[in-house]
Parts: sequence; structure tokens; C-alpha cells
Amino acid sequence: MAVIAIKRVYDPPATGDGYRVLVDRLWPRGLTKEAAALDLWAKDLAPSPDLRKEFNHQPERFAEFRHHYLGELSKNPAVAAFRAELKRRKVTLLYGAHDRVNNHAVVLAEFLRKGAESTPAKKPARRSPKPAARKKPAAPARKKTVRKKPR
Repeated sequence: MAVIAIKRVYDPPATGDGYRVLVDRLWPRGLTKEAAALDLWAKDLAPSPDLRKEFNHQPERFAEFRHHYLGELSKNPAVAAFRAELKRRKVTLLYGAHDRVNNHAVVLAEFLRKGAESTPAKKPARRSPKPAARKKPAAPARKKTVRKKPR
């Protein structure tokens, strides 16, 4: 699994960022594509517009926002598609919010890390030995009927 880092998209890109993914639904104000240096813009991983507006980056609402956003992520098909990107060495989730602690990228990173822990390893799980096969009762013998040839 990749190391998942979190960083503001306005911070300068670094060589150690690895695969840079913007996880905001809206493009960050005043930032050019070149300055963002993105590898992927994953809009579908961001919270729904209604949830984002309800949260409105108010720290006192973060616990409730986190709860609802985790619910959205658990049902979001884009998360399953994004897990393929986590095979990389390092993935940096980029966000535009000012608050470095109470933002959706923190919740998303937590969700992705826990999901990776709960996914089964490539090695198959040990199974208990199969119970001895039951013998099927023998089918009753069929009676052979002999047909007489017409004379």
C-alpha cells in the first residue's frame, strides 16, 4: 500500500510528494494547472456539494461532517476505482481549505488507510480442513427388462 500524505494544494510541489491528487470538487482559486502540478483531479472523492456547504469549514461542525462524509465514502464507487492508485509508493492528497486539521482530505486519508487494512492480503487465508466427504447411498439397482423380438 502507498504512503498517504496530505498537503495543501497551495503549498509548493516537492519531489517527495509522489503521485499528486487533488481531492476537491472545485478548482482552487487563483491556482494554475502548472502551479498545481497534479497527476490526477479526483473530484468524485470530494464530499457532496450539500455536505460541503452544510459543513462550511466550521470546526465545531467537523465531527458531524466527518460522520456523514465517511457514510458517503462507503457508498461511493469512485473510491473503489481510486484504490488502484494506492499501489503506488506514495500518494499525496491535495486540498484547498485553510484549516489543516478540520478538512475532508484528513477524513479521506483515514478512510483509505483503514480500507487498506481491512482488505485481505494477496495470500489466501488459511482454511480449516475440509470435513470428510459423506458417502452417498448407493442407488437401487435397476431391473433390466428384456424385450422379446417379434417373430
